[in-house]
Amino acid sequence: MFLVNECHRLRVFGTGGDMGGVPKPIPVQADDRERGSPIIDLLRQSADFQVTESRLKVGDYLVDGRFLFERKTLTDLVAAIIDGRLFKQALRLAGTPFRPVMILEGTSRDLADSGMRWESVQGALVAVALFCGIPLLRTRTPEETVRTMLFAARQAQTYATNALPRQGWRPRGKLARQLYVLQGFPNIGPERARRLLARFGNVEAIVNAQPEDLRSVEGIGKQIADKLRWSVEEPPYKYS
Repeated sequence: MFLVNECHRLRVFGTGGDMGGVPKPIPVQADDRERGSPIIDLLRQSADFQVTESRLKVGDYLVDGRFLFERKTLTDLVAAIIDGRLFKQALRLAGTPFRPVMILEGTSRDLADSGMRWESVQGALVAVALFCGIPLLRTRTPEETVRTMLFAARQAQTYATNALPRQGWRPRGKLARQLYVLQGFPNIGPERARRLLARFGNVEAIVNAQPEDLRSVEGIGKQIADKLRWSVEEPPYKYS
C-alpha cells in the first residue's frame, strides 16, 4: 500500500508536490548510445526530469546521481542470454559505486515470439539477482519504464528527507562492493575474495579467468575453481 499511495501522491508526469511544494526536476544522465530509444524522448517530455546525454561506461541511465538503470526489452534480454553478455553486463553494473537496477520491458508475447523457454530465462535472471545482487524490475511499455525511474528517484528522496530506516547491510565503495559480489559465489568467503581481487584486479577478470588460472590463487582448488566457472558460464541454447 505504501508504494501505491506514494506513487499517487507524487502524481507522476505532472508537476506533483512534496512536503515543500513543487519538487525539483530529477537529473538524468543518459548514455548517448540510447539516442534512438523512446525513453529519452519521454524523459525530455516530462517536467519531472532534466536530461543530459553523455557516454556512460556502464548502464543506460544514471538517475538522480544514485540509480544506474540498465533497460532491456525482453527481446534484448533473450539476445544477451544467447550470446553470453547478460551475466558480464550484470557484473559490471554490480561493480559501480551507484545503485544498479535492471529494467525488463515488454510483455509475455515478446518472450513467446523469441522462441526461448521460460526456464532458460528464469535461470539467467536468478543468476543476475542472486549472484550479482541486481534488482530486477518489470515494466510493459517505455512509458511505464520512465514512471518506474521516477518512482525510484522520488521515493529515495522521500526516504532521505524522512530518515526512514533501511534494513540490512549494503557495501560502501567499489572495493567493498566487489568483495560483496565475489562472496556470492560458492565457497568464496572474505579472504578468498580478497586474494582473487589481488590476483586479477577486478571482478570481470575473475569471471573470465580459466580454471587453471583461478587455481593459481591460494585457497582456490580444482573444486572451487570449477564451481566458480560453472556459476558464471551460460550453456549454449538449442532451438528447434
